Amino acid sequence: MSTKEKRIGFVGLGRMGANMARNLKDKGYQISTVYDINESVASSLADELGSQAASSLTEVTAHSDIILTVVTNDAAMESIFFNDADNLFSNSSGKLFINCATLSPGLHVRLEGAAAEIGAQTLEGCMASSITQAREGTLYLMIGGQEDVFNSVKDLLDDLSINLRFVGEAGKAAQVKALVNMVMNINTAALAEGLGIADALGLDLNMICEIFSQTGANSRVLETDSEDMIGRDHECYFSADHAAKDSGIAISVAEAAGINVPLAKATLSQYQKMVEAGLGELDKSGVAELTFKGRGPGN
Repeated sequence: MSTKEKRIGFVGLGRMGANMARNLKDKGYQISTVYDINESVASSLADELGSQAASSLTEVTAHSDIILTVVTNDAAMESIFFNDADNLFSNSSGKLFINCATLSPGLHVRLEGAAAEIGAQTLEGCMASSITQAREGTLYLMIGGQEDVFNSVKDLLDDLSINLRFVGEAGKAAQVKALVNMVMNINTAALAEGLGIADALGLDLNMICEIFSQTGANSRVLETDSEDMIGRDHECYFSADHAAKDSGIAISVAEAAGINVPLAKATLSQYQKMVEAGLGELDKSGVAELTFKGRGPGN
Protein backbone atom coordinates (compact mmCIF):
# COMPACT_ATOMS: atom_id res chain seq x y z
CA MET A 1 0.00 0.00 0.00
CA SER A 2 1.41 3.41 -0.97
CA THR A 3 1.38 6.15 1.63
CA LYS A 4 -1.26 8.05 -0.36
CA GLU A 5 -3.64 5.14 0.22
CA LYS A 6 -3.21 5.39 3.98
CA ARG A 7 -5.32 7.53 6.27
CA ILE A 8 -3.46 10.53 7.70
CA GLY A 9 -4.45 12.15 10.99
CA PHE A 10 -3.23 15.44 12.44
CA VAL A 11 -3.05 16.48 16.08
CA GLY A 12 -2.20 20.14 16.70
CA LEU A 13 -3.62 22.55 14.12
CA GLY A 14 -1.67 25.72 14.71
CA ARG A 15 0.15 27.63 12.02
CA MET A 16 2.41 24.71 11.14
CA GLY A 17 0.13 21.70 11.57
CA ALA A 18 -2.81 23.13 9.66
CA ASN A 19 -0.65 24.16 6.72
CA MET A 20 1.11 20.79 6.60
CA ALA A 21 -2.33 19.16 6.41
CA ARG A 22 -3.39 21.51 3.59
CA ASN A 23 -0.22 20.74 1.66
CA LEU A 24 -0.69 16.97 1.91
CA LYS A 25 -4.36 17.25 0.95
CA ASP A 26 -3.36 19.22 -2.16
CA LYS A 27 -0.92 16.43 -3.06
CA GLY A 28 -3.54 13.70 -2.93
CA TYR A 29 -3.21 12.31 0.60
CA GLN A 30 -6.23 11.20 2.61
CA ILE A 31 -6.48 13.55 5.59
CA SER A 32 -8.95 11.44 7.52
CA THR A 33 -9.08 13.08 10.93
CA VAL A 34 -7.91 16.29 12.59
CA TYR A 35 -7.81 17.26 16.26
CA ASP A 36 -7.01 20.35 18.26
CA ILE A 37 -7.78 21.43 21.81
CA ASN A 38 -9.57 24.36 20.16
CA GLU A 39 -12.57 22.51 18.76
CA SER A 40 -13.62 25.34 16.45
CA VAL A 41 -10.19 25.30 14.78
CA ALA A 42 -10.47 21.55 14.19
CA SER A 43 -14.02 21.86 12.87
CA SER A 44 -13.09 24.65 10.47
CA LEU A 45 -10.08 22.80 9.04
CA ALA A 46 -12.05 19.56 8.78
CA ASP A 47 -14.70 21.35 6.71
CA GLU A 48 -11.99 22.84 4.50
CA LEU A 49 -10.26 19.51 3.89
CA GLY A 50 -13.29 17.23 3.81
CA SER A 51 -12.03 15.45 6.92
CA GLN A 52 -13.49 14.46 10.26
CA ALA A 53 -12.96 16.64 13.32
CA ALA A 54 -12.21 14.15 16.08
CA SER A 55 -13.69 14.74 19.50
CA SER A 56 -10.98 12.68 21.22
CA LEU A 57 -7.40 11.55 20.70
CA THR A 58 -8.49 7.91 20.74
CA GLU A 59 -10.75 8.71 17.80
CA VAL A 60 -7.82 10.11 15.82
CA THR A 61 -5.88 6.88 16.25
CA ALA A 62 -8.90 4.74 15.39
CA HIS A 63 -9.42 6.51 12.06
CA SER A 64 -5.79 6.97 10.98
CA ASP A 65 -2.87 4.82 9.87
CA ILE A 66 -0.29 7.61 10.25
CA ILE A 67 -0.68 10.39 12.80
CA LEU A 68 1.36 13.60 12.64
CA THR A 69 1.59 15.55 15.88
CA VAL A 70 2.54 19.24 15.87
CA VAL A 71 2.08 20.46 19.44
CA THR A 72 3.84 23.10 21.49
CA ASN A 73 6.11 21.43 24.04
CA ASP A 74 6.97 18.41 26.20
CA ALA A 75 3.97 18.92 28.46
CA ALA A 76 1.61 18.88 25.49
CA MET A 77 3.21 15.68 24.19
CA GLU A 78 2.87 14.07 27.60
CA SER A 79 -0.81 14.94 27.61
CA ILE A 80 -1.62 13.51 24.19
CA PHE A 81 0.31 10.26 24.61
CA PHE A 82 0.26 9.44 28.32
CA ASN A 83 -3.02 10.84 29.63
CA ASP A 84 -4.91 7.93 31.21
CA ALA A 85 -8.32 9.30 30.24
CA ASP A 86 -7.66 9.81 26.52
CA ASN A 87 -4.48 9.31 24.51
CA LEU A 88 -3.14 8.51 21.07
CA PHE A 89 -1.53 5.23 22.14
CA SER A 90 -4.93 3.63 22.84
CA ASN A 91 -5.42 0.67 20.44
CA SER A 92 -2.54 1.92 18.33
CA SER A 93 -0.91 -1.35 17.26
CA GLY A 94 0.27 -1.01 13.66
CA LYS A 95 0.04 2.79 13.69
CA LEU A 96 2.88 5.24 13.00
CA PHE A 97 3.29 8.53 14.83
CA ILE A 98 5.44 11.26 13.24
CA ASN A 99 6.14 13.83 15.93
CA CYS A 100 7.11 17.23 14.57
CA ALA A 101 7.33 19.47 17.64
CA THR A 102 10.62 20.71 19.06
CA LEU A 103 10.94 18.52 22.15
CA SER A 104 13.51 17.32 24.63
CA PRO A 105 15.48 14.47 22.99
CA GLY A 106 14.73 12.16 25.90
CA LEU A 107 11.01 12.43 25.29
CA HIS A 108 11.40 11.15 21.73
CA VAL A 109 13.34 8.17 23.09
CA ARG A 110 10.60 7.51 25.64
CA LEU A 111 7.87 7.76 22.97
CA GLU A 112 9.64 5.28 20.70
CA GLY A 113 10.00 2.80 23.56
CA ALA A 114 6.39 3.16 24.68
CA ALA A 115 5.16 2.72 21.10
CA ALA A 116 7.22 -0.43 20.59
CA GLU A 117 5.66 -2.02 23.68
CA ILE A 118 2.21 -1.82 22.09
CA GLY A 119 3.16 -2.60 18.49
CA ALA A 120 3.23 0.98 17.19
CA GLN A 121 6.08 3.02 15.70
CA THR A 122 7.33 6.59 15.98
CA LEU A 123 9.57 8.98 14.08
CA GLU A 124 10.72 12.44 15.01
CA GLY A 125 10.24 14.92 12.19
CA CYS A 126 12.02 18.04 13.42
CA MET A 127 11.31 21.11 11.29
CA ALA A 128 13.73 23.95 10.60
CA SER A 129 11.37 26.12 8.57
CA SER A 130 8.27 28.24 9.03
CA ILE A 131 4.64 28.73 8.01
CA THR A 132 5.12 29.44 4.30
CA GLN A 133 7.30 26.35 3.89
CA ALA A 134 4.74 24.20 5.72
CA ARG A 135 2.03 25.29 3.28
CA GLU A 136 4.19 24.84 0.21
CA GLY A 137 5.73 21.51 1.25
CA THR A 138 9.24 22.98 1.34
CA LEU A 139 10.19 22.31 4.95
CA TYR A 140 13.69 21.35 6.01
CA LEU A 141 13.10 18.11 7.93
CA MET A 142 15.47 16.26 10.22
CA ILE A 143 14.29 12.72 10.94
CA GLY A 144 15.18 10.54 13.90
CA GLY A 145 14.17 6.97 14.65
CA GLN A 146 14.54 3.60 12.95
CA GLU A 147 15.80 3.91 9.39
CA ASP A 148 13.47 1.23 8.02
CA VAL A 149 10.50 3.14 9.41
CA PHE A 150 11.84 6.33 7.82
CA ASN A 151 12.15 4.57 4.46
CA SER A 152 8.58 3.25 4.69
CA VAL A 153 7.15 6.81 4.65
CA LYS A 154 9.88 8.65 2.78
CA ASP A 155 7.43 9.57 0.00
CA LEU A 156 5.21 11.41 2.48
CA LEU A 157 8.19 13.13 4.12
CA ASP A 158 9.46 14.15 0.68
CA ASP A 159 6.08 15.75 -0.03
CA LEU A 160 6.38 17.80 3.15
CA SER A 161 9.93 18.95 2.49
CA ILE A 162 12.42 20.36 0.05
CA ASN A 163 15.33 19.08 2.11
CA LEU A 164 15.14 15.84 4.04
CA ARG A 165 17.86 14.46 6.29
CA PHE A 166 17.82 11.20 8.26
CA VAL A 167 19.91 12.06 11.33
CA GLY A 168 19.98 8.83 13.33
CA GLU A 169 18.29 7.03 16.19
CA ALA A 170 15.50 8.47 18.31
CA GLY A 171 16.52 11.68 20.04
CA LYS A 172 19.30 12.59 17.62
CA ALA A 173 17.17 14.78 15.35
CA ALA A 174 15.89 16.63 18.42
CA GLN A 175 19.47 17.24 19.53
CA VAL A 176 20.33 18.72 16.12
CA LYS A 177 17.15 20.83 16.07
CA ALA A 178 18.01 22.20 19.50
CA LEU A 179 21.40 23.31 18.19
CA VAL A 180 19.87 24.84 15.06
CA ASN A 181 17.47 26.93 17.12
CA MET A 182 20.12 27.81 19.71
CA VAL A 183 22.39 29.32 17.04
CA MET A 184 19.45 31.01 15.28
CA ASN A 185 18.25 32.57 18.53
CA ILE A 186 21.73 33.80 19.44
CA ASN A 187 22.13 35.32 15.98
CA THR A 188 18.73 37.01 16.26
CA ALA A 189 19.52 38.55 19.64
CA ALA A 190 22.95 39.66 18.40
CA LEU A 191 21.46 41.30 15.31
CA ALA A 192 18.93 43.14 17.48
CA GLU A 193 21.77 44.51 19.63
CA GLY A 194 23.83 45.55 16.62
CA LEU A 195 20.93 47.38 15.00
CA GLY A 196 19.93 48.92 18.32
CA ILE A 197 23.42 50.34 18.82
CA ALA A 198 23.53 51.60 15.21
CA ASP A 199 20.19 53.31 15.69
CA ALA A 200 21.38 54.99 18.90
CA LEU A 201 24.44 56.26 17.03
CA GLY A 202 22.25 57.81 14.35
CA LEU A 203 23.54 55.55 11.59
CA ASP A 204 21.48 54.70 8.52
CA LEU A 205 20.09 51.26 9.35
CA ASN A 206 19.57 50.24 5.73
CA MET A 207 23.22 51.06 5.07
CA ILE A 208 24.22 49.04 8.16
CA CYS A 209 22.25 46.02 6.95
CA GLU A 210 23.90 46.22 3.52
CA ILE A 211 27.34 46.39 5.13
CA PHE A 212 26.50 43.53 7.47
CA SER A 213 25.43 41.44 4.47
CA GLN A 214 28.82 41.85 2.81
CA THR A 215 30.95 41.17 5.88
CA GLY A 216 31.42 38.74 8.73
CA ALA A 217 28.25 40.12 10.34
CA ASN A 218 26.14 38.38 7.70
CA SER A 219 23.65 35.73 8.79
CA ARG A 220 20.37 34.15 7.73
CA VAL A 221 18.50 36.16 10.37
CA LEU A 222 19.84 39.36 8.81
CA GLU A 223 17.87 38.34 5.72
CA THR A 224 14.73 37.27 7.55
CA ASP A 225 14.50 39.61 10.55
CA SER A 226 16.35 42.89 9.99
CA GLU A 227 13.55 44.66 8.12
CA ASP A 228 11.05 43.60 10.78
CA MET A 229 13.32 44.81 13.57
CA ILE A 230 13.72 48.20 11.93
CA GLY A 231 10.03 48.54 11.03
CA ARG A 232 8.77 47.01 14.29
CA ASP A 233 6.69 44.49 12.30
CA HIS A 234 6.72 41.41 14.51
CA GLU A 235 4.00 39.33 12.89
CA CYS A 236 4.63 35.88 14.31
CA TYR A 237 6.35 33.18 12.30
CA PHE A 238 8.43 31.83 15.21
CA SER A 239 7.38 33.24 18.55
CA ALA A 240 9.56 34.61 21.31
CA ASP A 241 7.82 32.11 23.59
CA HIS A 242 9.05 29.24 21.40
CA ALA A 243 12.50 30.81 21.17
CA ALA A 244 12.71 30.78 24.97
CA LYS A 245 11.52 27.17 25.14
CA ASP A 246 13.95 25.98 22.48
CA SER A 247 16.90 27.84 23.97
CA GLY A 248 16.11 26.11 27.24
CA ILE A 249 16.13 22.71 25.55
CA ALA A 250 19.51 23.46 23.94
CA ILE A 251 20.98 24.52 27.27
CA SER A 252 19.78 21.27 28.86
CA VAL A 253 21.35 19.27 26.02
CA ALA A 254 24.62 21.17 26.42
CA GLU A 255 24.75 20.76 30.18
CA ALA A 256 24.06 17.03 29.87
CA ALA A 257 27.12 16.86 27.60
CA GLY A 258 29.22 18.88 30.04
CA ILE A 259 29.43 21.99 27.84
CA ASN A 260 29.10 25.54 29.16
CA VAL A 261 27.01 27.83 26.93
CA PRO A 262 27.04 31.42 28.26
CA LEU A 263 25.78 32.94 24.99
CA ALA A 264 22.80 30.59 24.87
CA LYS A 265 22.01 31.46 28.49
CA ALA A 266 22.20 35.20 27.80
CA THR A 267 19.90 34.76 24.80
CA LEU A 268 17.44 32.74 26.87
CA SER A 269 17.39 35.58 29.38
CA GLN A 270 16.40 38.05 26.65
CA TYR A 271 13.53 35.90 25.41
CA GLN A 272 12.40 35.25 28.97
CA LYS A 273 12.22 39.01 29.46
CA MET A 274 9.93 39.22 26.44
CA VAL A 275 7.67 36.49 27.80
CA GLU A 276 7.54 38.11 31.24
CA ALA A 277 6.65 41.46 29.62
CA GLY A 278 3.72 39.90 27.76
CA LEU A 279 5.52 39.92 24.40
CA GLY A 280 5.90 36.16 24.05
CA GLU A 281 3.49 35.93 21.12
CA LEU A 282 5.54 38.35 19.04
CA ASP A 283 7.90 36.93 16.46
CA LYS A 284 11.46 36.35 17.68
CA SER A 285 12.40 39.54 15.81
CA GLY A 286 10.59 41.31 18.64
CA VAL A 287 13.72 40.92 20.76
CA ALA A 288 14.67 44.22 19.13
CA GLU A 289 12.06 45.85 21.36
CA LEU A 290 14.53 45.27 24.20
CA THR A 291 17.56 46.72 22.40
CA PHE A 292 16.40 49.91 20.64
CA LYS A 293 16.25 53.14 22.64
CA GLY A 294 12.72 54.32 23.29
CA ARG A 295 11.17 50.90 22.77
CA GLY A 296 10.30 48.19 25.21
CA PRO A 297 7.30 47.36 27.39
CA GLY A 298 7.38 50.72 29.15
CA ASN A 299 7.39 52.87 26.00
